[in-house]
Amino acid sequence: MRKFWNFSETESGENILRLDGEIASESWWGDEVTPKLFMSDLAGYAGKDITVWINSPGGDVVAGSQIYTSLKEHKGQVTVKIDGIAASAASVIAMAGDFVYMSPTSLLMIHDPMTIAMGNADDMRQCIDVLNECKESIINAYSLKTGISRAKISRLMTDETWMNARKAVELGFADKILYTDKEPETETVLDSYLFGRKTVFNSLVAKLPKGIKEQPPSPDTPPEPEDKAYIREIENLKNEFEIL
Repeated sequence: MRKFWNFSETESGENILRLDGEIASESWWGDEVTPKLFMSDLAGYAGKDITVWINSPGGDVVAGSQIYTSLKEHKGQVTVKIDGIAASAASVIAMAGDFVYMSPTSLLMIHDPMTIAMGNADDMRQCIDVLNECKESIINAYSLKTGISRAKISRLMTDETWMNARKAVELGFADKILYTDKEPETETVLDSYLFGRKTVFNSLVAKLPKGIKEQPPSPDTPPEPEDKAYIREIENLKNEFEIL
């Protein structure tokens, strides 16, 4: 397996851990070598402060869990800096930081766990149960960091929520935006932070005129105006996705 982490030390003596790219190109499930190699590398910095730079789209949930736990157990201050993206499993790892900083141009994304499965109906039901339990375990990390209710975090995950640095700070997923001493405006945190696909769709539907009903076609009925046809299609999509 290609190492997706790299430990180094700067000239000023800062200890750096870089997580760059996919978190484990193969599953850590049943892999005894790779996790031990990571733990061994991290153990070499026991008692020392570490700065973790993250630029990753995510990956294996088991790897993410072990790295998260290892960083939480680390005897020394852990500072996480997101310079590109921390998505999926990488966002879980980011929650291990004593301090989490984000570049002004970086992104953080959380979503429901996913997998590929095959088998009979019982296998599929078991897979659903596993995914639900996996989600609950991930919520633990987000809730511990942010203090947000589990129900709200669950909704954010289901919506596949993307957060820029400012929104991540407002919600508690990050502590500060890099390169600025200005405190973020946190007086009002509205649902505008929800950048999930479903939420964007809901926002669009909410702006449409109310009370538009689809009428059955009639030979005596003139062609439907283009704007009403568009609204009707949106309403149909809304019902199809069942997202209100």
